[in-house]
Amino acid sequence: MWMQKQSKYENMAYVALWGLLFAAPLLSLYVRTTGDDGMAFNWQEAFMVWRRLAVFLLIFLVHNFFLAPLLIHRQKRWQYVLLTVCMIGLFTFYQCQQRPPMAHGFNHEPPPFELREDFPKHREDGPRHPDYFPKHHRDVPPAIIGEHDIIAIVILILMLGANLGIKGYFKTREDQKKLLRLEKENLEQQLEYLKYQINPHFFMNTLNNIHALVDIDAEKAKSTILELSKMMRFVLYEGDKKGVPLTREFGFIRNYITLMRLRYTDKVQISIDLPAQTPDLMIPPLMLITFIENAFKHGVSYQHASFIEVKAEVQGDTLYFSCRNSKAEKSNEEKGGVGLANVKQRLKLLYDNDYSLKIQDDSDVYSVQLTIPLS
Repeated sequence: MWMQKQSKYENMAYVALWGLLFAAPLLSLYVRTTGDDGMAFNWQEAFMVWRRLAVFLLIFLVHNFFLAPLLIHRQKRWQYVLLTVCMIGLFTFYQCQQRPPMAHGFNHEPPPFELREDFPKHREDGPRHPDYFPKHHRDVPPAIIGEHDIIAIVILILMLGANLGIKGYFKTREDQKKLLRLEKENLEQQLEYLKYQINPHFFMNTLNNIHALVDIDAEKAKSTILELSKMMRFVLYEGDKKGVPLTREFGFIRNYITLMRLRYTDKVQISIDLPAQTPDLMIPPLMLITFIENAFKHGVSYQHASFIEVKAEVQGDTLYFSCRNSKAEKSNEEKGGVGLANVKQRLKLLYDNDYSLKIQDDSDVYSVQLTIPLS
C-alpha cells in the first residue's frame, strides 16, 4: 500500500500552508480595494487564482500521499523518479493546453498597407517615405512552452521538493522518537537484568557469612539473621524501584556493616561515616553496597591487622562516596562474580558520562571514589 499514515503535526503544517495560499488572493484584493475607492472587490479574479491553485493542490495530494512515501518510507527511488517525471510531463501538457489562442494563424500574408490602421496619410502625388514600405514578413509561430509555462513548472518542482523536505523532517523526527523509546526500553531491560543479578549475588555472600558464624558463635548467628531479615525487607520492597531515599540506602549499609562486624575480631578496624541527616534526594538502590562487599571480600585478613573505611558526603544534589580497604595477601573468597562489573555497567546506563568513578589499586590499599548526581 502506497499511502502512508502521517502525523497530525505534518497534516497541520500542510493545512496551514495551503490555507495561506488560498487566502492570499482575498487578502490582495482587500488591500487593493481599500486603497482605491473606485475599485470594486472582484470575486472573479479570486476564483481564477483558486482554479489554478486547485490544480497544484491536486498534484500535491497525489505526490504527498502516493509518490513521496515511495521515496521517504519505502526507499524505491527509481519508481518515485519515473512516476514524478510522468506527473510533471502531464502537468506541462495541461499547462500548454490552457494557453490562450493566437490572434492570427501562421504563415499568412500581412494585410495591405492601405488597410492597416497605422498606415500614414499622404498625398497621392507626393513621394512616399521609405518607412512606409516595411519589409515583407511572416508571423513567427509560438513556442511550444511559454514563459508562464516554465514558471509554473518551476513552481511545481519547488512545491514537490518542499513536500519531500517536510515529510523527510517529520520522518526523521519520528525515527528519533522510536530510537529513544527503544533505547529506553533496552535500558530498562538491562537494569532489570542487573538487579536480578544483584540480589542473588548479595545474598550468596551474606549466607556465606552466616554459615561461618554458626560454627563460631550461635548467638551472633541469630543476631546476623535478624540483620539479614532487615536487609531482605529492603531488597524485597525497595530493590526493584528506580530510586530510594538516601536515608534508606544508608540504613541498609549500616545494617550490612553491623552484620559484618559480628563476623570479625578487633583486628579488623571498620570505620563508617554516613550523614545522620540527609536531604530528600533519591539514589538507585543497592548502588553502593557492591564496593563495601568487595572491601570485606578482598580486604580482610585473619592473620594481619586490616581496615575498612566507608565515607559518604552530600553536597547540594551530588553524592561523594569513598571506600578504602587494606588488601589481604589472598582473597577470602573466590575472585570473579558480577559485583564490580555489574555496578560499572549500571553507572554507565544510568548516568552515561555524568558521573565519576576512580579506582586505585595499590600494593597494600584498594580505594574507590564515586561521584554521582542525585535526583
